Amino acid sequence: MASRGGNAIYIKLESTAINPKTGKKTGYYYVTKKNPKSPNTEGKMEFNKYDPVVRQHVKFVEKKIK
Repeated sequence: MASRGGNAIYIKLESTAINPKTGKKTGYYYVTKKNPKSPNTEGKMEFNKYDPVVRQHVKFVEKKIK
């Protein structure tokens, strides 16, 4: 029988948007899984996702969860 879980690790996708009111990053992030052994997920992941702080789609980049 196959084991569950496997090799997936949790990562944080952090927004690169700047809040127009404060001039700093919004601080909004998503948490997702990543399979480090997959050839499709080599290097840092980047996605265009929705940031509700600035109310638009912006680039999210991979960061480590502390």
